[in-house]
Parts: sequence; structure tokens; C-alpha cells
Amino acid sequence: MSQNEIAPAEYVAGLIERAKKAQKIAEGFSQEKVDELAAAVTWEIACNDEIVQELAEFSYEECGLGDVASKFAKVSGKCRGVYYDVKRQKSVGVVEEIPEKGLARIAKPVGVIGSLVPSTQAEMHPLSQAIFVVKARDSVIFSPHPRGKYTTLKATNLLRAVMKKYDAPEDLFLTIEDPSVEKTNELMKQCDLVIATGGQPMVKAAYSSGTPAYGVGAGNSMIVVDRDADFADAAVKIKASKTFDLAAGCSCDNSVIIHEEAYDAMMAEFKNVGAHLLNSEEKAKLLKAIWPEWPENHIINRDIVASPVENIAAIAGIKIPEGTCLLLVEEDRTGKATPFAGEKMSLVTTIYKFKDIDDAIRIANENQAYSGHGHSCGIYSNTPSNVEKLALGTYTTRVVVNQAQAATNGGSWTSGMPFTHSLGCGTWGGNICSENIELKHYLNNTWVIREIKSFKPTDEELFAGFTPRS
Repeated sequence: MSQNEIAPAEYVAGLIERAKKAQKIAEGFSQEKVDELAAAVTWEIACNDEIVQELAEFSYEECGLGDVASKFAKVSGKCRGVYYDVKRQKSVGVVEEIPEKGLARIAKPVGVIGSLVPSTQAEMHPLSQAIFVVKARDSVIFSPHPRGKYTTLKATNLLRAVMKKYDAPEDLFLTIEDPSVEKTNELMKQCDLVIATGGQPMVKAAYSSGTPAYGVGAGNSMIVVDRDADFADAAVKIKASKTFDLAAGCSCDNSVIIHEEAYDAMMAEFKNVGAHLLNSEEKAKLLKAIWPEWPENHIINRDIVASPVENIAAIAGIKIPEGTCLLLVEEDRTGKATPFAGEKMSLVTTIYKFKDIDDAIRIANENQAYSGHGHSCGIYSNTPSNVEKLALGTYTTRVVVNQAQAATNGGSWTSGMPFTHSLGCGTWGGNICSENIELKHYLNNTWVIREIKSFKPTDEELFAGFTPRS
């Protein structure tokens, strides 16, 4: 009987049973064993250029998103980064002791994870997540986007082969081979923890499943360019951030908000790196190409998502100079007034002018209230007070300073952010978590509480420095 002939609940229950048996075996692993497995996943797959190249090409052929070189870099770099972060972390037994409080923390697995895999990360997501999974002694069942199901299956089979080679249960890694909404919903109901990376409907479904869940918010990064920024450096980094994997990632630069005194200089630098500014007629054509049913809805034309800029121009019916890498559109409207204020998932960036830092904060907040609330923003500036104002005044979980946004949010070798495939956006983005999803989110904790000498303060000590009003 094929899986399509089995009821979704029954099919998923079968996967859950296999995953639970494997996880129970892993639960008995020592710290040394899970350390070995985390290293093995990284070494055997991510550090094998031939395997990574084949997977990147396979993903590109199936999903039709981004480019092979970026996918190679994602798998190779992200997995190394995740492994670096977790390598020396304890995840078995007593992992922390606080003698002065009489506390000790014991780490334990969360169990079977239901992982929702977006088509934009079909090749990287399972592999980077696998390092967290084995380190925490969990198991995982991937539910891929239909557009990337064979890529996710290929990645899963690579992981299963590593488990077999290193004497661990292969069923620590399973995937729904023919995904559907019904099967995904069943997985979210039956697993122990959901990690949902993808669109907002998926994240909302995860939080509504009745199972504990970590969801991530939509991306719509706002980038501020201050009047004292290094404009050439900013242009190069914004281009790198936006064009990586042809804007498939949630952290690519969707709008650049430029100080009015720096506008001409910054636009000249954009031109130098191959960004092309559209006129008003071309902008109108592009809008219809990206959002064919606007203003009725904001559904993006899938043919422009993570697509080459030449393809986007052809769909829009506009001509662009040879060597163009990115399309720019000027805008003064924010939020719901224009779809260009939101996430575009394409090689299109919206350009705004601002008068002062408060004006830049207003533009960023109004745009992210419409799309990408809580995700991230960035600033190119040499004025610390403006950096601080932006961080204090925006409803965002990440503020990247003088760095390429897409290369920094999910972890980088030039920042202290944890490497991850999932970015929590806080309650602003409808998420429970306002930080990068990392190893600690794959673990349960048991606290051992011992008696200590009483430290109860007197009221005089407790209220020192406070003067009640009469």
C-alpha cells in the first residue's frame, strides 16, 4: 500500500512511532557520543565539497530558487557555524551548577520534533538542524514544502547514512516523502515540539496545533544609511546581502532608508555595484509583475521569487542595462499604502529618504507593522547615538551595524549571533521567542533545588533607595 492510500493520521503515526523508538535509544547516549555525532554530521556532509555541490545542484533543479553557489555556501558555512557553536556545550546530564543558589540544571531531550522545511532552505535546513537534533538527543521528522520534497529527502538520506556509519539509529531522521497540508497538520499534532520555518500561515498553524512550537516571523529587513556612513562599503554589503541566493532568504535587504543629505552619493554607489533605478513607468509595470492581483491581495508571483533579475525584468516587460544585479524603486509611501513597503523575496529593493533618525525609525516601524514585524533592521552609520536610537525605537529583535544583513542575522564569523536556520521575531512577529533558535531550544531542563542559607532581606534593605509618596 502506498503512503497516499494511508490516512494522513495513520501515516504520520507510523513515522512518530519509528522516531520515538530511535529517540529513546539516543536518550541513553553519553555526552561523548552526541559530540561525536554532531561532528560526524558536519564532517561527513557539510565538509565534503562533492556532496554539498551535488545537493546544491539538486536543490536548484528541483526548487528553481536562488543559485547553486549560494546554496553551496549556505550548507558548507552554516553547518560549520552551528557545529562551532555547539561543540563545547554540554547537553547531557548536569550542564550547569549555581552553588550560591543551590541550583543545578540537568539537560534532557524534548523528544520528537516536527520540522517544517521551506522550499527556500530545502537543502540547508535539514542538515544544519540535524546538528542540534543529535546534540540534544532528539529525533526529527521533516515536513518539506512540496516544491522541495526530493531535496529534503536527499538530505535526510545523507543524515541517515551518517547515523548508520556511526552506530546511531537511522530513524532519528525521517521525512514525509509526499507532503500535504493534512500530513503536516497531523505531524504538528502528534510530535512533541514543532519548529516552523516558513510563511506566516504555516507559523500560525504551528501555534494553533496544540503542540509547543517555535515559529519564526516573516522577513522584511529595513536598512538605514546615515549621512556619515561609508557609502561605497554600504553599497557593496547591501548588494551582497540582497543578491545572496537571489534574495531567497528572509534577511535580505527589502528597503534602504537613506539620509537626504547622503542620497545622491549613495545612489551613485548603488549604480557602481550594478543596481538599477527604475523610473515611474517601469515601477508600475514591476508592481504588476510581482503582485498581479494588487490591491486585492499581496500574493507574490512565485515566478519572480528568488529569480534572476533578467527574468524579473522580462516578466515585467522592462529593459535593464547589461550587468544589472538589483532593481531599485523609489518610494515615499509606507505600510499598507504600497506593496513595495513589504517583503518582496526578489531582487527588488525599495529606496526611501529620511530627514533625521526619528524619521528613519518611523519609516522602518510603519513598514514592518505591515510586513516583517519584529524581524530585523540594520544601519550603516558612524554615529553611536543614532545606532542606539534605532535599536531603542524600532520593534525589532536584531539591529545589524555596518554589516551585510543577510550574512549576519543567522550567525556569522564576524558577529556573536548564534548560527541558525530559524530567527525568532518576538511577540511583534507573533513568535514566542525573540532570539535565534539554537541548541537550548531543543532541550528540556530539570532543576535540582537544594536548601541554602536564608537570604531574606529586611524591609529596610529591600526598599533601600525608594521613597514612598505622601
